Amino acid sequence: MKKMRVHGIVKGLCVFVLLVAVITGISLVVKQTEEPAPAAINVVTEKVLMPGGQSIGVKMDVKGVLIVGLQEIETITGEVVNPGILSGLQIGDTILEINGQKVYRATEVQNIVNKIRGEVLLKLQRKNDIIEISLTPVIAKSDNMYKLGIWVKDKTAGIGTLTYYDPQNNYYGALGHAITDPETSAILPVAEGELVNSRVESVKQGKAGDPGEIRGIFYEADDPLGSLEKNTEFGIFGSLYGKITNPYYAKPLPVGYQDSVTVGPAYILTTLDNNKVDCFEIEIEKVNKQAKPDTKSMTIKVTDERLLKKSGGIVQGMSGSPIIQNGRLIGAVTHVFVNNPQKGYGIFIEWMMQEQMSNHVEK
Repeated sequence: MKKMRVHGIVKGLCVFVLLVAVITGISLVVKQTEEPAPAAINVVTEKVLMPGGQSIGVKMDVKGVLIVGLQEIETITGEVVNPGILSGLQIGDTILEINGQKVYRATEVQNIVNKIRGEVLLKLQRKNDIIEISLTPVIAKSDNMYKLGIWVKDKTAGIGTLTYYDPQNNYYGALGHAITDPETSAILPVAEGELVNSRVESVKQGKAGDPGEIRGIFYEADDPLGSLEKNTEFGIFGSLYGKITNPYYAKPLPVGYQDSVTVGPAYILTTLDNNKVDCFEIEIEKVNKQAKPDTKSMTIKVTDERLLKKSGGIVQGMSGSPIIQNGRLIGAVTHVFVNNPQKGYGIFIEWMMQEQMSNHVEK
């Protein structure tokens, strides 16, 4: 009986020890699951861009032929009509095809119409839509030519400012807004185009009600700076053929997204004298937090006395001048206030970058 009792105690102790071990084991397992292994450290590289500020010339062939005017025509019968208006054509329409034949030059329109000598079918781009319109030309009394009653153009050119280029792939962004037809305000679709060297010849000072202007000339046009591939509401974009240096920054700057933009002092880079990029002080007076792209992301004011003396503030041709704050590239100059040339708008750099990369075709 005593042996059996001792055996029972031993057996009981074994069971107790086993239970303790099991419970401890469970406790250890639970403890291990409560203390996750150290996570791997991910190093995120900031996006960097080389700021611009260089004056650039823009040469662009319009995709198709842009209608910039509608005109009444006196016919050989003495009537005064406008076939374009009667058929529903609008200023800003781009003629892509006539009777299925693609057109690229303004002179082609008149040649094709006078070859057909009858009703024509026009394939048009109207903003983002492709439409077709039929109309019958009339014979003009002045020269016996068949005419549609439209004024058209196929090329444009101008002066602007480079905003940035990406040293990883040589993509660039400039202007911060679209190249538009001055008569129609329509965004001109790009057939092909180039950036060329531009030299500032003079600066017309801006005054209230009379915006100033950078006047420049193209040079070394046979040795272009890069291709022009996109003309959009938020700037022009393409690829540079080589590197472009900046006298203020030997290395690219990190991008400053809108959350980092604050009211306060900043700088712009632009070219006004001796074909040299210069740095000027501005004040960011208002930051408009935006959920979708817009060219009026911030209100800026020129505070640099040198720039005010030279140009009166922001002038045409300065569009695209990069805006830098706290060592980051945050945006570009886009507009001037007509009644106060000291002030204007800037676009967040992220909207230009987003537009550049949308539907970008690797080359």
